[in-house]
Amino acid sequence: MGRRNFKKGKTFGARNDDDNGRGWSELVKENEKWEQYYKKLGLISEEDWPVFKSTCQAALPLTFRITGSRAHAQEVLDLFQQRHLANLTGIEFEGEPVKPPVELPWYPNHLAWQIDVPKSVIRKNPQFAKMQRFLVVENAVGNISRQEAVSMIPPTLLDVQPHHTVLDMCAAPGSKTAQMIEYLHRDNDEPSGFVVANDADAKRSHMLVHQLKRLNSANLIVVNHDAQFFPRVKAHPDHTNKKDILRFDRVLCDVPCSGDGTMRKNVNVWRDWTTQNGLALHNVQLNILNRGLHLLKSGGRLVYSTCSMNPIENEAVVAEALRKWGGKVRLVDCSDKLPGLVRSNGINQWPVLNRNMETKEKGEDGTNDSWFPPTDEEAARFHLDYCVRVYPHQQNTGGFFITVLEKVEEPESTPQADTKASEEPANKKAKTESTSTSAPASEKKERLPRDANEEPFAFVDPNHEALKTCWGFYGIDDIFDRNTCLVRNATGEPTRVVYTVCPALRDLIQANDERLKIIYSGVRLFVAQKSALECSWRIQSEALPIMKHHMTSNRIIKTNEELLKLLLEESFPSFEIIGEKIGDEFVQQTKDISNGCAFIEVERDGSGKENLFLPVWKGNKCINLMVCKEDTQELLYRLFGVENLPKSNSARNKKVESKEETEEEKKETNGEQKETPKEEATA
Repeated sequence: MGRRNFKKGKTFGARNDDDNGRGWSELVKENEKWEQYYKKLGLISEEDWPVFKSTCQAALPLTFRITGSRAHAQEVLDLFQQRHLANLTGIEFEGEPVKPPVELPWYPNHLAWQIDVPKSVIRKNPQFAKMQRFLVVENAVGNISRQEAVSMIPPTLLDVQPHHTVLDMCAAPGSKTAQMIEYLHRDNDEPSGFVVANDADAKRSHMLVHQLKRLNSANLIVVNHDAQFFPRVKAHPDHTNKKDILRFDRVLCDVPCSGDGTMRKNVNVWRDWTTQNGLALHNVQLNILNRGLHLLKSGGRLVYSTCSMNPIENEAVVAEALRKWGGKVRLVDCSDKLPGLVRSNGINQWPVLNRNMETKEKGEDGTNDSWFPPTDEEAARFHLDYCVRVYPHQQNTGGFFITVLEKVEEPESTPQADTKASEEPANKKAKTESTSTSAPASEKKERLPRDANEEPFAFVDPNHEALKTCWGFYGIDDIFDRNTCLVRNATGEPTRVVYTVCPALRDLIQANDERLKIIYSGVRLFVAQKSALECSWRIQSEALPIMKHHMTSNRIIKTNEELLKLLLEESFPSFEIIGEKIGDEFVQQTKDISNGCAFIEVERDGSGKENLFLPVWKGNKCINLMVCKEDTQELLYRLFGVENLPKSNSARNKKVESKEETEEEKKETNGEQKETPKEEATA
C-alpha cells in the first residue's frame, strides 16, 4: 500500500487516467530537487550514488511468491523449477544473454522469485511466454501472488501465528494482507485467529476483496474506515464492560506515503516529487501509527512501513510515537531476521528542508517539532538504528522502510499525537481530510448509519430446517459450528447462498454490527439448487478445505487421476462413457449415491503429493465436476501438463435437467453479484 493520497486514493506518480498512456515513454527520469534532497541527507555515499540513481531509473523486476499455506506449495514450486526454470537458463534473445529467474535469498522455503528481463523477451521468447501463462493460471487460483520483493518484508517480520488476531490498517491493494492470511493458515485449515483488512477508500476496499477472495479464508473480514479513527470494537457480543475492547496481537501500519521508493514502477514520481509531499503526510502517518499502537495488545507486535526513503515519513514518525508512548513501546531489533536481505540501519540525524532546499530549524514558523531528529539522549533510548532501510541498488528492488514495535504494557492514559500540521504544503494533493489527532478517536463512539453496510450480515438460526437438512445429508459432524453460518440479507433466511466464518469472526460481527462498515467476510458454504432432491443445497468448492474434515464418507467416492482427467476435459460424461474409458467400479459406486452434490477424493500418483478433494454433481445418467474454469485450467496444467484445453460440450449439457439449474445459476449470479461458473450445473 502506501503510495497514495490518503483522502482520495490517488497515487503520487501514477499515470494520468485521461492521457491514455500518451507520453509515458517520453517522461524524463530526472528530478533536480529529489537529487539535491537525498544528497543532502547523506543516506547514499558519494561512491554509491551513480549506481543508486541508475537503479532508480531502471524498470523494476517482476517478483512473485508461492502461497505457502497451500498443501501443494512444494508441488507448485517443483513445477516451476522443473518445467520452466530449467528451460530459462542459458538462453539468448537477439544475440544477448537473458538472465534466468532467481529466488529471493531471504524469503523462507525458496517460495519467492525474481524475473529481471524486458517485457519484449517475455512476449517473444517461447519459453518465457510459457512461463508467463503459468504465472497467470496459478495466480488466478491463488497458488501464487505477484508482489514486489520489498513488500513481502513487513508481513514476514510481523510473525503472524494461527491463533493471532491481526489488523491491517491500510490494506489495499491486498498483497501484504494475503501474505498474512497465508501465515494464519500455515499448517492449519481452521486457525482460531483472524485478519481484519481495512482501507479508507471504498473502491479500493472492493479491489481488496477481489485480491483476497482467491485464498478462500473464513478467517478474513474486510472493512472500510479511516485508519486514523479506526473504531473501538468488542471481541464478543456478551461483553458489556466499556473497557473490554478487542486488542490485536499483530497490527500492520503500511501507511500512505509519498512513494519515492516506487519510482522504478511509478515513473511519474520523478515529475511529481517535492519535499512537501512527505511533510504534508507526516501527521497522517503519525495518527495511524498512534491509533495502531492503541489497538495493539500488551506484548503484541506492530510493523510500521512505507515505500518512501524520506526520514520525515519514517524515523521522524517512529521517534514521535516513542516520545509520546514513553517506555510503554519499544523497537525490536530484527538484524538477525531474514538472513540474505541486504539492508541499512535506521538513522538518528537528518536535516529538515523546505521546497527551496533551505534547512529549517526546530521552532521556526511553518515547522512541526516532530519533523526533527531526536536529541542525543532520545537517540540512545529510542534505538532508531533498529529500523530497516532497503535501498533499490542493494538487491535490485524498490525502496522501503520497515520497523517493528512491541507494546510493553498499557499506558495509564492514551498518548496523543501532535495536532500541528504543515503550514506550507506546496503540493495540495498531499493534504488529507484530517490532520487531527487519533487520540479523540479512542474516546469517540462511532455509530454507522443504518445503510452503511451494503448488504447486512445476518446469522442463520442454527436450528433452521435448511441447516438440519444439510447436516444430515452430508453427514457433517457436530464439531463444525452451525452458529457460524450467515446470509447477506436482513431476514436471516437462507435463500440462495449460505456463507461461513470462523467462530471468532462470528463474535466480532455480532458484537459490532453498528460500529463496523463491513465490505466482505466469509466463504460460500452452501448454494441452493432448484430441484426436487433430498437436499436442495450443494457445498461449494471454496469451503471444501474446511468441510472435508467434518463430513462422513457416505457421499465421497475415491478415484484416480485418470477419472479426474476425463472430468476436467469433458462436461457431463455419461456413466456409459465413464465405464468404457475408466471401468465399472467407479460407476457402480456413484450410482449407489442419491442424486445431488457429491465429492471425489483423487488419490495421487507419487509420494508426497496431496490427494485432491473436489465437488461433483451426480445425476441420473451422468456426473459433472463442479469447479470453475480457472481451477479446471490449473489442474489440467499442474497434473497433466495440458494447456488451455476447455471442456468439450457434451450433448448432455443441453438436457432439460441441466437447463433448470443453469437458469437458477443466472438468478443467483444476478442476486449475489458473483460469477458462477457454467460448469456448475445439474445433470
